[in-house]
Amino acid sequence: MSGVGQDNPVTRGADRGSEPVAGENSRHRLTVVSGPSGVGKSSVVGQLRELAPEIYFSVSVTTRKPRPGEVDGGHYHFVDRARFDAMIAEGSLLEHAEFAGNCYGTPREPVEKALADGRPAVLEIELQGARQVRRAMPEARLVMLMPPSWEELVGRLTGRGTESESSVRARLAEAERELAAAGEFDVRLVNADVREAAERLLNLITGDNILEDSEHHE
Repeated sequence: MSGVGQDNPVTRGADRGSEPVAGENSRHRLTVVSGPSGVGKSSVVGQLRELAPEIYFSVSVTTRKPRPGEVDGGHYHFVDRARFDAMIAEGSLLEHAEFAGNCYGTPREPVEKALADGRPAVLEIELQGARQVRRAMPEARLVMLMPPSWEELVGRLTGRGTESESSVRARLAEAERELAAAGEFDVRLVNADVREAAERLLNLITGDNILEDSEHHE
């Protein structure tokens, strides 16, 4: 996978990227940001928050316990498993998944309200959740953050030095699986520089035509 991300900083998928959506425009559309571990999703979305605080950034609900410094309703909405299961049964989650014994999900109502109010909305979620959003809201734009190269991603994951060799191998295998799904996304955005990637993402959300010279993947 040595050629990962080495084409253009921004590329558009062939299936959906140029399709008009009736009644929708860039400022009334949900943007889903995904990508493999180590690609810098949180850093790019964090920079986007600083650039455009008027955007609605979804706060996920989770069954895991708060970590030191985390604020309920700010970092996550912390609930128990019974409440989480009830939210699934009620249809009040736009997407949900389970990782390492903890459940995570996106509350549907705040996203729909933001869009109805004319605010763009952004979700930062994993591949499984992005696929669920695609089914629930086909008009959403899916953006995959890509590393400049596979070697760069390997370096980011192995350079942390905080995980066992087996854990790193598992993360790399998962990263390969996620990158193999890049063709399912409307846009692939290379994160070689966090500030630049955030600015490109903001331009995409606000409707500036940053894709006119991009490569189309057939």
